[in-house]
This record gives sequence, C-alpha cells and structure tokens, in this order.
Amino acid sequence: MTAEALQNTTEDNSSVTMSENAAKRVAKIINGEKDKNALRVSVEGGGCSGFSYKFDLVSSQNDDDLIIERSGATVLIDSVSVMYMEGSEIDFVDDLMGQSFQIKNPNATASCGCGTSFSI
Repeated sequence: MTAEALQNTTEDNSSVTMSENAAKRVAKIINGEKDKNALRVSVEGGGCSGFSYKFDLVSSQNDDDLIIERSGATVLIDSVSVMYMEGSEIDFVDDLMGQSFQIKNPNATASCGCGTSFSI
C-alpha cells in the first residue's frame, strides 16, 4: 500500500491518533526488538470498569487493521477495537507517577485509577 493510500485509509476509517511522545516511545521499543515491528493496541472485555486496553508487540498485521504511522512508529488496531476507540489519542506519559501509554478516549464515560480500564 502506498503512503498516500495508507494515509487516506487512516483518515477514512478512524480518527484515532498517536501523539509525538507515543510515537517516539513506540519507535524506541520496536528498535530494541529483533522480530517485532509494531505495537498492537486492542480493547478487551474485563477490567474494573468493563473494558480494558491491551498492548502487544507484534511482527505482522491483519487485513482489517487500522494502521497509524508517525515518526518511524507503527501502531495497529483491529477493526473491532477501533469502534471503541473512535476519536481517541494514544499518548505516552512520563511523570512522577511513572511511565505509561495512555489512551485519551472521548467515548469513555468512566475509567479506573490504573488508567487501562474504561466503560462506555
């Protein structure tokens, strides 16, 4: 797929974005992994608020994945998870509480203190 087609696919299918901080961190992690080339973000049932985010390093993509690329980093999101993440931003935060990927999801009506569980 060409870069232009990829960009259009991302814009047409979802408004999920990745911050520059997240892109830098994903690129750094992937560069340290021999057989992995992307971070997969997915939504699963469970967690203390109903749904939870899952992060995995992967070496391949699925045909229905949303592909987000920025600054040498690739994030993949499956088509089911995209429905729950519409309008979200994937960010990486490094503060006094620690380092973590965080999803800023405008669809979430509640979340838990750990930051990885939410409800819609």
